[in-house]
Parts: sequence; structure tokens; C-alpha cells
Amino acid sequence: MKNIKGLRWLIIILIGIATIINYIDRSSLAIMWPGISRDLHLNKDQYASIVAAFMIAYGVGQAVTGRMFDRVGIRIGFALSICVWSAACMLHGAARGILSFSGFRSLLGLSEAGNFPGGTKASGEWFPIKERALAQGIFNTGSSLGAVISAPLVAALYVLVGWKAAFIVIGCLGMFWIIPWWILYRSGPATHPWMSEEERLYIKAGQKTEKLHNPSDEYIPAWGELLTYKQSWSVIASRFFLDPIWWLFVNWLPIYLVERFGFDIRQIGLFAWVPYLGGAVGSIAGGWWSGHMIQKGWSVDKARKWSVVLGGTIMIPAFLLTAFANSPILAVVLMAAVLGGFQVAMNNIQTLPSDYFSGRSVGSLAGLGGMSAVLGVLVFSTWLIPVLSAKSYTPVFIMGALLVPLGVLSIFIFGREIKNVEIKRKLK
Repeated sequence: MKNIKGLRWLIIILIGIATIINYIDRSSLAIMWPGISRDLHLNKDQYASIVAAFMIAYGVGQAVTGRMFDRVGIRIGFALSICVWSAACMLHGAARGILSFSGFRSLLGLSEAGNFPGGTKASGEWFPIKERALAQGIFNTGSSLGAVISAPLVAALYVLVGWKAAFIVIGCLGMFWIIPWWILYRSGPATHPWMSEEERLYIKAGQKTEKLHNPSDEYIPAWGELLTYKQSWSVIASRFFLDPIWWLFVNWLPIYLVERFGFDIRQIGLFAWVPYLGGAVGSIAGGWWSGHMIQKGWSVDKARKWSVVLGGTIMIPAFLLTAFANSPILAVVLMAAVLGGFQVAMNNIQTLPSDYFSGRSVGSLAGLGGMSAVLGVLVFSTWLIPVLSAKSYTPVFIMGALLVPLGVLSIFIFGREIKNVEIKRKLK
């Protein structure tokens, strides 16, 4: 097989499918929690503890796996990550209480974390600058589509086979994904045997000062060195404030529907996918819009920043209206607007590691950003939720609205001009 036309798009679509599987695996616990908690006599505070175990491991995993992808490469990095997280998902079927659930969720979080530093690194290596946000949008759409699919799929599996067997069935999805991945991803774009020379030159020309190669002796700056760049803090700070918005829905939407509107698992399956459909639209729209404006003559700096502002402008009023929604249909539609705006902003924020840096430092910065995001999620979308939602979920949504301007301003305060930053130390 030779010269597959548009090979870069096949690669990012396959990563998008991995992201779908990633979100089906991680969403399954929240969707089935009403039944699991009843069977195992667990409560809301214990659920928050299990979520915290996942998030702590996920935060560590963001930094560790980002570094791993920089060292072992995208092909092996993805295969290792998805193999481990699929096995961890299956193990959930053997959980018997808070300790076993926390242990299996920790393993799931540690391994699932690799998906996003790996995807960011792939979009940086395989795409010219003007296409990166769209590439990021395609694989990020997987998170929304995974959540859309997971609600009815997991609910149906729960009804058919129960929660224990459902975890095993869901875990098998990732194992099947490894087969086409290992066949298609032979190497990076510089040496892939199935890439046309025309596409290879197109990618190289669109990356400006970046080099289309992956030399084993390329210098990888340490985490501490990356933190000396103010641009790194635009990624770290913006993700600290904005990522909790997404996780608020991933971890608590089914619980909200149960407590606010008295839903059962079947009704969760019917309603819980709607907000993520908005997220899917935002992923593609945000990535397309910034790339389109760059093609029209906008600078990368202007296109990225105004995309983030646009996303924030959508999120704030939608959050405030959701706080006072009095019907489930209105609530999930408004939540769709929140997540649509979130993805418009986040797609462009997640391109920043490859906009600022190049080569083998991209995964490391993406991992640090992910670790910062998890710290924000632990504070705002894990530990505070049981307290804020004790009487009503209105304070939760107001908190979400307040996080938006903090995340947007972080890009302007720390980001300076969004352009490639030259690493001060030379290659070894």
C-alpha cells in the first residue's frame, strides 16, 4: 500500500475514534452510578472520593504520559495508553466498594491521560499551523461524541447485562482499536512509507520554522525549564480555570438529572447526550473558524485569541440561564450551548503548545497543561460540588460562569504574542 491521499486526516480521525472510546470508558461510571450505588450501598460523598481518585491519577498521568509520548513516540504511546485503560475499564466490573473502585479508577485515569498530550503532539507533527486547530477539533470532537454515544449505549448495556458485564464489554472497544492503529501508523510524517511526497512537502511548508523530523538526539527541555517561559503559563493557567467546566458535566450531569428531576438510568440515557452534541459542534466550528481566519490573513495570535473570546462569550450567559432552568429539556439545551462555547475556546487553547514550541517539547507542555487542568477540576468540579449542590445546583452553575473570564484573561495576560518561541538551549 502506497501514497494514501490525505494520510494526515486518517491519522487524526483514528485518534478521534480513540477519544470516543476514552470518553465512553470514563463516562460509564457516572451513567450507571444510580444502580451501582444502590447495589453497593454507596453515597454521593463516596462518589466524589472515587472521582477524586480518578482525577489525581489523571493529573499525574497528564505530565507522565506527555513526557512518555515525547520519548517513545506517538505510535507506541497511544498503543500503551489505550491497552492499559481498556484493561482498567474491564476491572471495574470486579469492584466491590469504594477502595476497589478508587483503585481501578486511578489506573483508568493514569492511562487515559495519555490521549490528549498524544493527540496534541500528533496535530503538531502532522499538520501545518493553519490546520492545527481543525485537527485538534476533529480529535477533540471524539470527547463530545464519546459522551453522546455513552449515555444511550451504557444505559442500554446496563439494562441488558447489568453494570458488571457492561464495564467488560465497554473495555473491549479499546483493544479492537489497537489493530488498525498499529497497521496505519507506521512512523511519523517525515518517513511514513504511505505518505505522498506532495503531502509531506505541504506539511513541512506550513510549519514555517519547525522541522519535520523526529531525531532521537533532539533536546527535550525539562519541566522546570518550560516553566520559565511566560507562554507556558498561558496554557497552564487557562486550563486550570476552564477545564473544570467540561468535567463538571462529565462527572456530575447524570447525578444532577437524578437529584434535580428524579431521573432513572433509562431517562439519563435519553437526555444526557444532548449537551455533548453542542460540544461536538463547537469542536469543529471553533477549529474551522480560526483556521479560516488565518487563511484570510489574520495572524495566528489574533485568530487563536478571538476564538477563545468567542467561546467565552457563548458560555457565560448560557451558564447563568442554566442555573435557573426549570425543565430538563431547557437545562440540557442550555448545557449544549455551554459545552459548544467551551470547545470553541478549548480547541484553540490546546493548539498553543504546538504554536509556541515545536518537536519533542510539545507533549511535555501539553502534559503540564493537562496536570494543571486536573488540579482545577479537583478544586472546582470535585471537592466543591457536594458542598455547593447540597440544597440546589444554582451555585454550581454560577461558579462555572465565574471561571470563564478567568480562563480567557489568562491567555491575554500570559500569552503575549502567539508565535513560535525559540528554546534558549541548543540541541545536543
